[in-house]
Order: sequence, then structure tokens, then C-alpha cells
Amino acid sequence: MRWSTGKPATPPLGSLIAACAAFAAGASASAAPPSGALPPIDAATTLLVVAPHPDDETLCCAGVIQRVARAGGHVSVVWITSGDAERMGLLLNEKVLFPSPSRARQFGVQRMAEARAATSLLGVQPSGQLFLGYPDGRVLGLLGGNPAELQRSGTTGATSVPYADALFPGHPYNGENLERDFAAVLERVRPTLILAPSPQDSHPDHRAAGLLTMAVSRRGLTTAQVRYWIVHGGEGWPSPRELLAGVPLNPAPLSRGLEPAPFAVEPGEEDLQLEALQAYRTQMVLMAPFLLAFVRTEELFSTLAQAPVRPSAW
Repeated sequence: MRWSTGKPATPPLGSLIAACAAFAAGASASAAPPSGALPPIDAATTLLVVAPHPDDETLCCAGVIQRVARAGGHVSVVWITSGDAERMGLLLNEKVLFPSPSRARQFGVQRMAEARAATSLLGVQPSGQLFLGYPDGRVLGLLGGNPAELQRSGTTGATSVPYADALFPGHPYNGENLERDFAAVLERVRPTLILAPSPQDSHPDHRAAGLLTMAVSRRGLTTAQVRYWIVHGGEGWPSPRELLAGVPLNPAPLSRGLEPAPFAVEPGEEDLQLEALQAYRTQMVLMAPFLLAFVRTEELFSTLAQAPVRPSAW
């Protein structure tokens, strides 16, 4: 299945992403960045969380997800990858140093099951749990190169989506299909609010997911309000690396210039976030202190995807 908007031809995604990055970098430094505060949440809210890997949505957006679900709104999460290239996770969970492609795919299936369990706890219905199945660790390469060039996963060996329960199984791994599949999600969900990674995140898959969201927004494929969040925000962040329920989350060093606004998380929402994180058993074995450090009294969101360039002092 190939999805089409039926609209006139538009520039390639790579050029749009480059334009988005240039636009963000060249934004006027004299204008104060807009507030990252979320719009009002009610039964009319349709939320889409863009997650590069299973667990990202629970780390940064669990409070908002719960709030929208409780308000009677609709929540969807789209996972760009299935997290099947995490070599340390494969080592600790699969007990092999060099896993076979079939073992890597099974690890992806396991992480997808964990994502379903975690987000179900947060109030996401099965119809809102959407997997694209693109290669973990290769998303930026898909978007930055030849959009028609086929790429291969370094762990599963796949050159197309290998998961039968993904939205578009069998779609070849290239930038064109990733763009079409993401646009198809927008058409399906029709969100009023999108929460996506900031391109200032240090992880390349996160940067790519943010740039993809920026590009489709500028292309007019969604009219949703977009807010950006960060998971990999700089060395040692969040600090301290432990469970500190009832404590606010400090802005990440890499969010400098974005002026993130806090979304207050209620105690019961914190508790459910912790329960949802514990559903990610493969990840808790690997990096529990890092994951638990996100269970705080607030989540941070920015309207700006990237900080504007400041004028030189002279």
C-alpha cells in the first residue's frame, strides 16, 4: 500500500528537513521565544506522541497522555522504530554478544509488546498504538540521504519493515516510504496536538523524528499545535539518576535557548508513569536509574524545535 495526499508535487523531504533546520537556526534572535505551555486539554484534544523508540513516550509524555485520556480525548503514539538495534539490551536480555538477525527481530517484537503494555496503563487504546518499524539507529540516515535509496538494518538485516503487526509491513526502508508512512499516520489520527522530540536531542533517531515532524508541519500535512521534548539532554542529565518522586525536572543543558515550559504532573500520574516504565523490563535491566529519573512532578515542552542563533557580541 502506498499512501498519497493527492496534492501537487512538493520538494523532497531531505530538502524540507534542511530548510526546517536552517529556518530554526536563522530565527530572529530579537523575538522572544513563544511559551511552550500546552493548549487546554479537554474531550476535543486529539494527541499524537512521536516516539523514536519504545519507552520514549513514557519518559517524557506520560502525564500529558494520562490527562488527555482522562479528559475524554483521543491519544495515539507512533513509534518510528521498534528499538531492535540496542546492542547492550540484546546482550543483557538475549545473553549473546553477536545476536542473529532473527534474535534481533524477536527483541523488537518484545519491545513492541512492552510498549503496548506500558501505554495501555497510561490510557492509550490498542487502536492508538501505531508502529512503523523503521531501522533503529538509522532514521537520520534515511532522511538525510537519497530518499529512494534502500537501507538495511545493522541488526535485523532487514531492508523492509519486518513486523507483521506494524502499520505497513513490508514497506522498503527508504526516506520516501518513511515520509509517506508518517503522513499516513497524520491523516489517520488528525491530531490537534503533537508532542515530538526536539532536533537538539543528542540521539540521532530523536533528532530525525523532530526534523520529520517539523518538515511535515511546514508542508501543511497537519494543522496541529506542536511541542517538543528532550530525552538525551546532555551528559549527566537528568540529575540525579534515581527515582525522586515529588521533585521537579530541571531543564536539560541541550534545551538552552528553547525556554521549555513545565506541565505539572499530579501525584497519581507520577505513580502510573512509574508503573508504565516498569513494564519496559528489557530497558529497566539496562538503564533503570536513567529511566526512573524522569518520574518527576513536571514534564517540559518547548514551542521552538531548535534554539535561534544569537547575534554575535560585535
